[in-house]
Amino acid sequence: MAQNEKVLAGVLEIFRQNPPKKFRVDQLERIARRERLGSFTELIKALSFLEHEKKIITDGKGQYQLALENTIVEGLFRANDKGFGFVKLDDEDADDIFIPRDYTNYAVNGDRVKVKITVGGNPWNNRSADGEVIEILERGLDTIVGEFTPLPDDQVKLSHFLGYAISNNKKIHNYRVYVADNGLTPQMGDMVKVSIKNYPNADNPDSMTGSVIEIIGNKNDPGVDIMSIVSEHDIRVDWPEEAMKQANSIPDHVTEEDKKGRIDITDQPAVTIDGDDSKDFDDAVVLWKLPNGNYHLGVHIADVAHYVKQGTPLDREAFERGNSTYLVDRVIPMLPFRLSNGICSLNEGVERLVLSCDMEITPAGDRVGYKIYPSVMRSHGRMTYNKVNRVLAGDMEGLEDKYFELADMLKDMASLHDALYQKRHERGAIDFEEPEAKIIVDEKGKPVDIVLHERGIAEKMIESFMLIANETVAEDYYRKHVPFLYRVHETPDGERIKSFFEFCSAFGLNITADPNNVKPIDLQKVVTKTLNTPEEAVVQTIMLRSLKQAHYSEDPLGHFGLAAKYYTHFTSPIRRYSDLMVHRMIHDYADFGMGDAEQEHFGSLLPEVAEQTSTQERRSIDTERAVNDLKMTEFMADQVGEHFSAVVSSVTSFGMFIQLPNTVEGLIHITNLDDDFYSFDEKTLTLTGRGTHRQFKIGMPIEVTLINANVDQHQLDFAIYDPNAPKSTHNDRGQNNRFRAGGRSNNGRGHDRGNKPYRGRRNDRGRGFKR
Repeated sequence: MAQNEKVLAGVLEIFRQNPPKKFRVDQLERIARRERLGSFTELIKALSFLEHEKKIITDGKGQYQLALENTIVEGLFRANDKGFGFVKLDDEDADDIFIPRDYTNYAVNGDRVKVKITVGGNPWNNRSADGEVIEILERGLDTIVGEFTPLPDDQVKLSHFLGYAISNNKKIHNYRVYVADNGLTPQMGDMVKVSIKNYPNADNPDSMTGSVIEIIGNKNDPGVDIMSIVSEHDIRVDWPEEAMKQANSIPDHVTEEDKKGRIDITDQPAVTIDGDDSKDFDDAVVLWKLPNGNYHLGVHIADVAHYVKQGTPLDREAFERGNSTYLVDRVIPMLPFRLSNGICSLNEGVERLVLSCDMEITPAGDRVGYKIYPSVMRSHGRMTYNKVNRVLAGDMEGLEDKYFELADMLKDMASLHDALYQKRHERGAIDFEEPEAKIIVDEKGKPVDIVLHERGIAEKMIESFMLIANETVAEDYYRKHVPFLYRVHETPDGERIKSFFEFCSAFGLNITADPNNVKPIDLQKVVTKTLNTPEEAVVQTIMLRSLKQAHYSEDPLGHFGLAAKYYTHFTSPIRRYSDLMVHRMIHDYADFGMGDAEQEHFGSLLPEVAEQTSTQERRSIDTERAVNDLKMTEFMADQVGEHFSAVVSSVTSFGMFIQLPNTVEGLIHITNLDDDFYSFDEKTLTLTGRGTHRQFKIGMPIEVTLINANVDQHQLDFAIYDPNAPKSTHNDRGQNNRFRAGGRSNNGRGHDRGNKPYRGRRNDRGRGFKR
């Protein structure tokens, strides 16, 4: 009996140590064996007893989880504008905890909280646990950006508050933030940034107090809308005086002193190939055929580390920014324009310092040799994707001489790209294609068009060359056994892949791969099977949701999406601090050796660099997405009442998101599906009408009408198009003209291929999960 009690206590403790985690029997058996908790038979008896005692719950298929009543857990509070919220636990695979309106303890969106589970959930019948917030551990909201409204003079005297600001963010829109007089005096309608001092409590459940720390400008002035989003996301805009002083002291040309110790490659016909409106060029490429039939590929990257030394004011500011942020009508650069568009930019016809990665690659795409070294180059041509694509298509009319002179090299580059792409495909790299949308704005920042651009061979071949250079550098320094910074994309969680495979089986896709040991090629085969089928969109969407997010790490964890063992970011040091750090390590290991002191130096720096660059990347993505959402909503605002062809891009319990051919997305709320009562099936991600049996699923084409456009909250609401409804007074310009011009087909491909937040960004090499 004592042995049984030991087994019971030990097994229960496994669950107690991991409250939200779901365990399979084989996982429990391995842990029990390691903890010496008894035999397999005793384990099964213990599980049966604990289930009977309601200490654990099961799905009846061999998975178990702790029954969570009265368990204390921690996580991030996510508010809903209706007053209730959810707490997301640290375990990303755990279900969220529902917090009823009266049990939030006045937590604000983003707060880290301690929660007591009041009603246990069951992850296998879609019921989440309920809880109450018992303690706010850390505030997640330090500042808000909102529109200022002054108080009447008599109230100012009584309250000592100038007025209040209200955020456009739905999750905190219900709070008034009263601001005290601290020297800054905003006017009615100004967008202001407020530092929060006091948070909601029992006496003031719907308000906070703080001080204005920035007056961004009147909400109706051009550009203030975008800069409000920039300020809200804490993107750094102003340059410290010390950093600008350092930037201005850097020569605007390469000096003889700079060239010492560098190989002169100015005679090589290296070229930059970028978008039409690019101004900072951080990579150049050159190619020729070797006598043995192989290709010599040179990838030459701006040597920013030569000018931005560790610990200097410029370096500290670049570290804080982490990367450049690309918005619809402006760039917030990581480095001052004097560097990014000047001495560090590989401008045509001038000498520039670069770090070179020369590779010898066979016609079959195998890299058989390489060399990484500092050099001096001169760009022999600033080329554009559009014109290179014309060369590759045989359309040379009206092109400049440089395109004629280098046409053979460009065609050889395309051939090498084909080989490199095939190699990546063979090893299992997962690739989704979707057109990129660029929002065109006028001089006042008003959106006037959304232009779609399909990536051509030129874009893809430059991507291939950047990928192989990144892999080469990462592998080289991995094999040297020194601290290094890697771009990683970890193997997805087995439970998520198992759910994905079960989802696929509903479409008749028979997948034999082991979800707990999934390989990239297993998922690539799924993509291939569904190409040009009705299931393509939904399968790719759910697959992407099953993958983890790429980030930076000092550990070589591999890149699942690329099916690459070693990967880093080396090719964009003008706009990414990660690449600047990689260049700095390449220089220092070459100049000072790879001894203990140097390894200890970088080994101590890299964890913080990896965390900061990953965090800032996410911040920029969120900012770019918010600005795009704002401008897309603004673009659609005068088309309320018009109808459009669309595709269902996501299905949820509260409705479905749809996407127009111009990539604009909006919601059809469940309350606007008024022809029937619709139920949501989480396993198949479908909404089905109880009476009509009408079904909505991801990827299906649909006709919709725009019924509301809330520009402040970046929200578009649609309804199913009713041909019998009164005709709109607007002309149908969107559907018949703008949205079809250059638009993609309504097959829903690539709803979120991983680099979607970067749509419209220049030189988009190394993006999202797949880079």
